[in-house]
Amino acid sequence: MSLPGDDDRSIAELTKELLRNVSELVRREIELAKLEVAEKARRLTVGIALVAVGGVILLAMLGALTATAILALATTLDAWLAALIVTVVAGVLGAVVVLLGVKSLKRGAPPVPDQTVDSVKEDIAWVKTRAKSGTR
Repeated sequence: MSLPGDDDRSIAELTKELLRNVSELVRREIELAKLEVAEKARRLTVGIALVAVGGVILLAMLGALTATAILALATTLDAWLAALIVTVVAGVLGAVVVLLGVKSLKRGAPPVPDQTVDSVKEDIAWVKTRAKSGTR
């Protein structure tokens, strides 16, 4: 009569199997880390691009479009009031785009594979638990 958990395999066979399993686990964790870092890098790229586009929009709005808007408003308002209104609108739009870019940057930074780190911690805890239960 065999007890639950009894195994006919030798220690050498069990060690080989453990090494194969650990090797496979390490390979999969590395692949997960690569995927996670790539995703964070993509998010950082999007955030940087949004900030750059926001900056370009702000510059363009402070240029020709600003002058055109001021001149258009100056036909019905005083020139200084027209300039103030256009400046405020341009500032708000530019700020919104920059804030969206900063928010995207925060989601992607730092490019550390958090899920993989958590998974490896769980794996280590599992191995420790199995090692302790096997030595009893």
